[in-house]
Amino acid sequence: MKPRDERITQYISKSADFAQEILIHLREVVHDFCPDVEEGMKWSMPFFMYRGKILCNLASHKHHCSFGFWLHSEMSDFHGLFKRSEEGGMGSLGKITSLEDLPKDEKLGAYIVEAMSLIEQGTIPRELNPKFKKPPAEVPAELIELLEKEPKAKAAFESLPPSHQREYTHWITEAKREETRQRRLQQTIENLLEGKSKDWKYMR
Repeated sequence: MKPRDERITQYISKSADFAQEILIHLREVVHDFCPDVEEGMKWSMPFFMYRGKILCNLASHKHHCSFGFWLHSEMSDFHGLFKRSEEGGMGSLGKITSLEDLPKDEKLGAYIVEAMSLIEQGTIPRELNPKFKKPPAEVPAELIELLEKEPKAKAAFESLPPSHQREYTHWITEAKREETRQRRLQQTIENLLEGKSKDWKYMR
């Protein structure tokens, strides 16, 4: 088993009390199912490497934690674990606020093994594959109308990379309630007026 990175241990110890047991548990699950994993820090977050490639990562936020697979877009999600929470979130499992939000170790472990296999096959995330191009974002009519009223926000939206445009449009269209949709539309305009991408707060 590879040595633990003290920086990750410190990262966990400085996280909120609720987050520490979540991060400790996830860290152990990764090591249990991938004994050859190597730990490191990237973008101020704990990352786990396998054969020199990113396997997955952890992150602690103010009120939740996140766990994500680097090859999320290429994985089969055979247990239906992948999701984005109602209020956004990041990573593959949505917002994690307690151990109860986590899948059973065996299920998560199966995903870790799949991610390892994809790395062994030389798979890369499709968004990083120059042969793969996602279609342009289908902008909701309500957002188009609001952008026409706010030229600065419109210019900011049009200057965003296609992936960031899709994040905004997906966030708006996945709202289950009309009031949630309207709130997200207004938040989108406010963010754009300040030149922010949807997940700007996670990039600080």
